[in-house]
Amino acid sequence: MSVQKLSSRRQVSFVLALAELLTMSLWFSATAAAPELAAMWELTPGETAWLTIAVQLGFVVGALLSTLFTLSDVFKPQHLFAGSAFFGAGVTVIIAGFVSSAVPAIILRFLTGMALAGVYPPGMKIMAGWFQERRGFAVSVLIGSLTLGSALPFFLRGFGGVGRPEVVLYGAAAMAVVGGLLALLLESGPHQAPAAPFDPRAIGRIVKERGTMLANGGYFGHMLELYAVWTWIPAYLTASFAANGNVDKTSQFVSFLAFATIAVGSVGAIVAGWAADRVGRTAVTSASMAISGTACLAAGFLFHSSVFVLIPFLLIWGFAIVADSAQFSVCITELTDKRYVGSALTFQTAIGFLLTTVTIQLTPIVADVVGWQWAFAPLAIGPAFGILSMLYLRITPEALQLAGGRK
Repeated sequence: MSVQKLSSRRQVSFVLALAELLTMSLWFSATAAAPELAAMWELTPGETAWLTIAVQLGFVVGALLSTLFTLSDVFKPQHLFAGSAFFGAGVTVIIAGFVSSAVPAIILRFLTGMALAGVYPPGMKIMAGWFQERRGFAVSVLIGSLTLGSALPFFLRGFGGVGRPEVVLYGAAAMAVVGGLLALLLESGPHQAPAAPFDPRAIGRIVKERGTMLANGGYFGHMLELYAVWTWIPAYLTASFAANGNVDKTSQFVSFLAFATIAVGSVGAIVAGWAADRVGRTAVTSASMAISGTACLAAGFLFHSSVFVLIPFLLIWGFAIVADSAQFSVCITELTDKRYVGSALTFQTAIGFLLTTVTIQLTPIVADVVGWQWAFAPLAIGPAFGILSMLYLRITPEALQLAGGRK
């Protein structure tokens, strides 16, 4: 008995966003359960950190392999999405039910990251296949769903998972299975290119496309800043409050502010998507990076300020820092050879996430030298590079392909 496929744009966008939200719960599943896993398995702090780092590296390797073998274009993206979701869920079940030490857990978390490389970029390709005029807004909604989905394991931990890591891990696995099943309901959109044959030379053509690589340059500059700030904003706030004598604001209050800084980015992504479709992608991304880059520098001057100054500053920074993220991917769907959009998106995200591992590790080293007050200042280099790349793209003939000519 055949399953009725979803074939309307509204149905597909809603179900795809829900599928991404549920499946991306795998990303931080072990991270949310890390306190319990560390105690049960007697993990060192370094081993506990690798439960998260392994996913990042697995995603990079998976994305690069997917790009090399053009998996997002050889297979239907909804099938790749579903298969990857099921694989990631199975790996997570193994961690929950059969693992009791660091090494196998880290290896399995690496495989989880590889699986998610078959979820995130294909999801963007599916969404892009259904939208042309409002593509920027549609992909932004997807990115907002990804952001919220990444937080789901923490909700599971608070809702019965404290002291019971299996609740978090099995819960995330179950949600990923549902997400994979939902992906199978999706139909290819009218703007999605048909499956292309395997072509090992595709990646070579992608890196030679000027417009594509300029859009990538914007994304790479954006990523140099994004995850380092998201990772270390609690340390900055803790140091800032301590320097101001507010030692009572160094625990739960810091956590709340860090959460708010990240969560407001979902709103920023949707607003930026709406604006980019009307004003232009290079204009919106450049403005967003100008604000976030300036915030990297302003963080030093606002160090140990009162909460009445810091809270509006953090909300503006959090709004802007991820607002542009979806638009770089949308640029790829508009600039790249339609047959290999999936591979181009996967390549973009792979290199971007690889760059995040550099600045995540370097930021605390900088803080050891200059203090947390100025630790974020060097990150402004990323947005500056991204702005230059997007402004260069703006004056090229390829820019006329963006947002119906609204560059």
